[in-house]
Amino acid sequence: MRHAAITLADEVSKLVRDGQSWDILFCSDMLNLAEFRGLSESSISTLPSVVYFHENQLTYPVQVEQERDFHFGLTNLTTALAADQVWFNSAYHRSSFLDALRSVLRKMPDYQCLDKVESVRNKSLVKPQGIDRMPERAAQREGPPRILWAARWEHDKNPQLFFDALHDLRNSGIDFQVSVIGQQFDHVPDVFTTAQIELADRIDHWGFQETRDDYVAALLDADIVVSTADHEFFGVSIVEAVSAGAHPMLPNRLAYPEILCLGKIDGAEGFFYDGTKNDLVHCLKALLSKVESGTLWENDPLFGRRIVETFHWDMLGPRLDNALQQVKK
Repeated sequence: MRHAAITLADEVSKLVRDGQSWDILFCSDMLNLAEFRGLSESSISTLPSVVYFHENQLTYPVQVEQERDFHFGLTNLTTALAADQVWFNSAYHRSSFLDALRSVLRKMPDYQCLDKVESVRNKSLVKPQGIDRMPERAAQREGPPRILWAARWEHDKNPQLFFDALHDLRNSGIDFQVSVIGQQFDHVPDVFTTAQIELADRIDHWGFQETRDDYVAALLDADIVVSTADHEFFGVSIVEAVSAGAHPMLPNRLAYPEILCLGKIDGAEGFFYDGTKNDLVHCLKALLSKVESGTLWENDPLFGRRIVETFHWDMLGPRLDNALQQVKK
């Protein structure tokens, strides 16, 4: 974020000299758009522009809040101000970012420019992320029900809550298999190592899936997909798992109620728990029992898939293309 605008401006200048041209400038919130436009020649700097916020630097989680670098959050602000439109992947993300931005600006000793928050709000739209369609699910495999956890192996996804719930299920004598997949970084919470040992006889898939086919196979194997996240602006892996036929069990917070249509579609309330371990265990026991009896989706096995149908690229892509065309005008 600190130097991308410099590098990108140089690269684009080379392409302009080679005769290339563009209709619109589309970037993510990781680029300082104001700097990029200032460093670019007029054929680039005057292009209509859209910035897509898939995350932001004011509410993206840090383990120690005192270590947050608010300079990055202000870069998000200048990028949003420099754009013609600002797109967020969920309404939850938009509201949480703008609320945090207002809070940060109020801490300024003077020239708080709170009016700029409304400037950003007035040109902000919600444009969700897309996913590829999942293959059709094969007949249910033999064996116990399968639970999936698919997320980054970091503290903000609250893996401790997930494994604590599995511990309680196991102590209750409930049979299940588990897949724990997702991207890993230099510092993986210790709970994953402990859980891999304790659950060794129940593991289907573990760790980062090296290929897309492996990843999709893990989703198609799952009966239930669980989130314990403390942070989520959208939830691509959850949407993909539901598209693959897994029944979601999600905390009633963050972007999840919006994405899974809580309060808008009858039956969606069955996708949520209250965020506590006790309720997660209670809800999982009920779902696991339904898997065993063949009634997980009652009489509508495509119910979850229909809810996330709108996120498939073949449906979402043309709408986003049309939205960009409107900016170009």
